[in-house]
Amino acid sequence: MKVAVIGSTGMVGKVMLEVLQERRFPVSQLIPVSSSKSVGKQVLFNGKEITIVSMEDALASKPDIALFSAGGDVSLEWAPKFAEAGTKVIDNSSAWRMNKALIVPEINGSSLTNEDVIIANPNCSTIQLVMALKPLHDQYKINRIVVSTYQSITGTGVKAVQQLQNEINQEKGEMAYPYPIHENALPHCDVFEENGYTKEEMKLVKETKKILGDNSLNITATAVRVPVKGGHSESVNVSFANDFELTNVRKLLNDMPGVIVQDNPDVNTYPMPIYAHGKDDVFVGRIRRDFSQPKTLNMWVVADNLRKGAATNAVQIAQYLKSNQLI
Repeated sequence: MKVAVIGSTGMVGKVMLEVLQERRFPVSQLIPVSSSKSVGKQVLFNGKEITIVSMEDALASKPDIALFSAGGDVSLEWAPKFAEAGTKVIDNSSAWRMNKALIVPEINGSSLTNEDVIIANPNCSTIQLVMALKPLHDQYKINRIVVSTYQSITGTGVKAVQQLQNEINQEKGEMAYPYPIHENALPHCDVFEENGYTKEEMKLVKETKKILGDNSLNITATAVRVPVKGGHSESVNVSFANDFELTNVRKLLNDMPGVIVQDNPDVNTYPMPIYAHGKDDVFVGRIRRDFSQPKTLNMWVVADNLRKGAATNAVQIAQYLKSNQLI
């Protein structure tokens, strides 16, 4: 299959190339695309140097699949053009999430049809959240979710990684954030909206409802940026309509494809971003009953935001399309 990767030199784009190789996706021709300053340079894929081309050249090549990770403005302009040319577009930006299919394959991949030509990849923090919530919602019916995130700087991009490194080295440089991130925590992910929440927090609210297919869910979120280079963590408090047993909660989570339970406080076993880094699974631990009110659970959810939170989920969507003959 001819596969275009739009934003192939960015943090997510590079991981997309890695995941395509690792999962042996049947790429007959890779078409890497990046900004104009990178056109003519090369990326390494399956042991070969592949030349980066312009967006216009990629469109003319009529790829079977285009994986977009170049920001919302680029996706809004170019995704429809690729779709019109017969390409299936899987977009990692927030541009299409509320008006196109929003897919986590383990949860709602089966909803995809031939008519879905632009498919949205959810927000990184949303993906790991819904992976943990889905089996519990099916069994106990969630009423309310309170989530606080501890998000890696890689979710912001290369500029943020450089800011942290500059601060560690006590060097001056360009700032990705309005304040230092080293030895700090910023309760500020994305821009603030009129309701006082950030755009990132509202993504968690809106996307979770859409993916789980339940607009009745009550969700509130606080998103925090922390000086971690690889992996988002989430403190999740969930209230259910029906009561639960902790042993069954752990079994439901363990049985969910792509979820691994790490939950043994006796030997200090719990998820951490340092161990989730480079892995495709979502890790859940600190599973315990909230003793302050009935039918309520606390848990801690961790995943690599560049992999399952972005690149891996996009490639999994492509794999689903291929295996179900939707492409």
